Amino acid sequence: MADTMASVEVPVLLSFSAFSRPCSLPQGSGHDVILQSFASKYGRDVDVRARHVIQVFSEEWGQYVDAPPDFTVSHAPCKLRLVPCCNPSGMVPLGNLCQKTTVFFCCDLQERFRPAISYFEDIVTVAQRLLQGAGILDIPVIVSEQYPKGLGSTVPELDVSGARLLFPKTRFSMVLPETEAVLADLPALRSVVLFGIEAHVCVQQTALDLIGRGYEVHVVADATSSRSMVDRMFAFQRLSGAGAVVTTSEAVLLQLVGDKEHPKFKEVQSVIRTSAPESGLLAMKV
Repeated sequence: MADTMASVEVPVLLSFSAFSRPCSLPQGSGHDVILQSFASKYGRDVDVRARHVIQVFSEEWGQYVDAPPDFTVSHAPCKLRLVPCCNPSGMVPLGNLCQKTTVFFCCDLQERFRPAISYFEDIVTVAQRLLQGAGILDIPVIVSEQYPKGLGSTVPELDVSGARLLFPKTRFSMVLPETEAVLADLPALRSVVLFGIEAHVCVQQTALDLIGRGYEVHVVADATSSRSMVDRMFAFQRLSGAGAVVTTSEAVLLQLVGDKEHPKFKEVQSVIRTSAPESGLLAMKV
């Protein structure tokens, strides 16, 4: 009888951030099996237990509630959600970067935005340095283009030919199924270096989705902008408050190298030998 019960598959809807995906789990599955299913569906390994909590939809209350420690999947279909835990200590992320656990996200640096975005030329110059650094250090790059049919392709100054993924989108966030598929193939991934436009829209929503999935997000301030400097300033403030590390391009590249004796140090040093343009940051009130 026990073997028969264990073989029963129960329909389950797994929700994470803005996404929901159906699957089936063996009747009696507990927290460990549920977490493994979330990891399989959303490309996260099981250490999400330290940063997220499982919730189950309660018909009685009409909303999600925290699943008790002894919760198991019963015979009836159910809805489960994985949500970020609060940080009770109030500690900010340390922001350590490691070459082998990092990916770069380049967001919507397209031709039609050129006349509208504040300090666009500076942003492109700094983005170019970051992409050069990613190439030297063999760091995967994911590039998005917002509605390229109307807004054009990525600007020609940026060489994105070696990107792991270059994809069009209409949604503001870069976190889409095709992106998640790439992230799932990077099991050691811990940190995302994010830059592009606009700070308060696509960059911000991408960062929040990534943070919600447990990634540490580094927003490169001198490679990220908006049309309005007010929007840009408040986006950086909100992202910092949400747990992102707001940093600069040179800090990112040198942190990834980490040591003068790194075999690629001189190549990276040649990229940053001339200081990056300030991209309007010195004019902002912080």
